[in-house]
Amino acid sequence: MAGILDVVVIGAGSAGLGISYFLKQRGRDHRVLERSRIGETWRTQRWDSFRLNSPNIRSLLPGDSPDGPDPWGASTQHQFVSYLESYVERHHLPVITDAPVEELSKDRGLFLVATPPGVLQARNVVIASGSLNCPKRPPTAAELPTALRQLDSSAYRNAAELEQGAVLVVGSGQSGGQIAEDLALAGRSVFLATSRAGRLVRHYRGGDIFNWMTLSGYLDVPRSEIVLPSGKLPPRGLLGATHTISLQSLSTEGVVLLGRFLGIENGSLMFGDNLDEHMRFANESSADVKRFIDDYIRRAGLNAPPAEDDSAEMIAPRLPSPPIRSIELATSGIRSVIWCTGFRGDFQWIKIPDTIDDDGQPIHQNGIGFVPGLYFSGLDFASTRKSGTIPGIAEEAARLVNHLARRSVS
Repeated sequence: MAGILDVVVIGAGSAGLGISYFLKQRGRDHRVLERSRIGETWRTQRWDSFRLNSPNIRSLLPGDSPDGPDPWGASTQHQFVSYLESYVERHHLPVITDAPVEELSKDRGLFLVATPPGVLQARNVVIASGSLNCPKRPPTAAELPTALRQLDSSAYRNAAELEQGAVLVVGSGQSGGQIAEDLALAGRSVFLATSRAGRLVRHYRGGDIFNWMTLSGYLDVPRSEIVLPSGKLPPRGLLGATHTISLQSLSTEGVVLLGRFLGIENGSLMFGDNLDEHMRFANESSADVKRFIDDYIRRAGLNAPPAEDDSAEMIAPRLPSPPIRSIELATSGIRSVIWCTGFRGDFQWIKIPDTIDDDGQPIHQNGIGFVPGLYFSGLDFASTRKSGTIPGIAEEAARLVNHLARRSVS
């Protein structure tokens, strides 16, 4: 492939398309490379009943304004993919599909982007392939018997596709809580191994919680204030797309709540004695967000409705008594395990020194790589709480493209 491009964007999901929009606005010669189809991760890593957690009005890409009939509704993944495709067409973005990047290297000041048709040369590269496309499982997963079907949340579609029998869902963050409810509503027997994950209500004081978090600045809290003492980032809290989901509400739908999954011993699944701690943490995190919003409403002098109790929070949990610490696998009826234990990015194809750390994750500062001309867009918690979410794309994309433009001038 002849010619030197100003920028190559890798990934045609929402983050990559946001970058492309601002590059086009500045007249920068660029291409967006997508490994398969536009929005491929949205197409292939979501379950059938999935809906976006951000309302439609907060799920718009740069340059678009709300014009749909349901601004506060929640789009399905199929609706969002259609939106991404129309966005490319309406803004005439230079997307090349079925162009997986096999290797990224650098030579003589130029980035070399290797694809099956050939190598593209560029002065700058924006990697927008995301950091949540490779599922993670704990080491204990390897100890489970082969007769037990194991799948990740990204591979789950619906209850009917699973083997007959009970299901163990591991992890009670966003995916775990939503999938556990999906299974319970389908009439499945569900065990949920909980984790230390936060939780949010869907509506609060007359508005959508995502809107309140946007207006109040809650989503603008910097990464430095979010990172745990261990250096790790917390999981996204459990938020139902259309209604509040809590551990207590799941228990009333028949989901059996357990402590953290510890592994298998002598044919029995083992669980920690921390269910109460996990429930308390989830409840307290919801209360913390409400207090943040209340403070904002008071400071701004807004005439918002008073807070009302949410039935999903107030309902009394139905917990096993005594707490379940072990389940004999042979007699439990459990035939499937769904791992909702987080994701990581795949960046092993980057062959440039000082770009990825020992864990294979990007080295960057607010999305700006340490190698001049290299950028990362769409990383979870890259600079603030909203980094890696659709509502955070416009701000991040504009900032990275501005930095890229200043670098080109200098």
